[in-house]
Amino acid sequence: MIPPIASRFVAGETPAAALEHAERLNDRGVTAILNLLGEHYEDRVPADEDAHAYLDLVDDIANSHVDAVISVKPSQIGLQVGEDVFRENLDRIADHATDRGVFVWVDMEDHPTTDATLDAFEDFSREYEGGVGVCVQANLKRTADDLERLEDVPGKVRLVKGAYDEPREIAYTQKAEVNAKYAEYLEYMFREFEAGIAVGSHDPEMIALARDLHDEYGTPYEVQMLMGVREQAQFDLASGGVAVYQYVPYGSKWLQYFYRRVMERKENLLFALRAVVGR
Repeated sequence: MIPPIASRFVAGETPAAALEHAERLNDRGVTAILNLLGEHYEDRVPADEDAHAYLDLVDDIANSHVDAVISVKPSQIGLQVGEDVFRENLDRIADHATDRGVFVWVDMEDHPTTDATLDAFEDFSREYEGGVGVCVQANLKRTADDLERLEDVPGKVRLVKGAYDEPREIAYTQKAEVNAKYAEYLEYMFREFEAGIAVGSHDPEMIALARDLHDEYGTPYEVQMLMGVREQAQFDLASGGVAVYQYVPYGSKWLQYFYRRVMERKENLLFALRAVVGR
């Protein structure tokens, strides 16, 4: 059982708990992005098991009245076992989800996985007529070229600042640099993309910029934020007519994810400390 201190950031250990959370989000005008926690499998058995769990999750969504999509990590469904395993499992998931009207996001992990992830996205997004989306990271110096490659590919692209500690040779490491690049890439996407843009950010300045760019270019967009982070802002945006999606993790492998959330922002750490002392 997930302790109360972690339940702000993780919906529960079961698909049923995740769907219940998604239903509560729907009541506030927010769509859920459901993610089964798990990553960096080096053996095929757990990768195949999690891929099968996603097939079941797709069925659960399709058989409910919940408005939700799914998100998978390449290393969770076999990339570290072999690119062929990753693509086989992603193909199974995307095929099953497309048949049932459920959108599939492919998360982006650290830089050695970028090429395999983008190659798979491009192939399967075309095969499944835009039913697959991918994430790109503004802190990587290659991202300008990647966005140019992806602008005519069907399927949504999510822009995030980037959470991995990448080498200075391939990444911008200063916060101001990353912010400037994020704004630059966001403007490019609104100008050049047609299939839809996901603004993966909790930064009020970037969210406001996205609204301005939408007014200028008319490109459809959505804002994506994490469960437990600036949730009132999510509900406020949704009530104001913005399409808002919340990334909702669940599953037994919650401890490492919770630790990352607590350590990455001082507000999250203060929340956890208040929960411990009962204030």
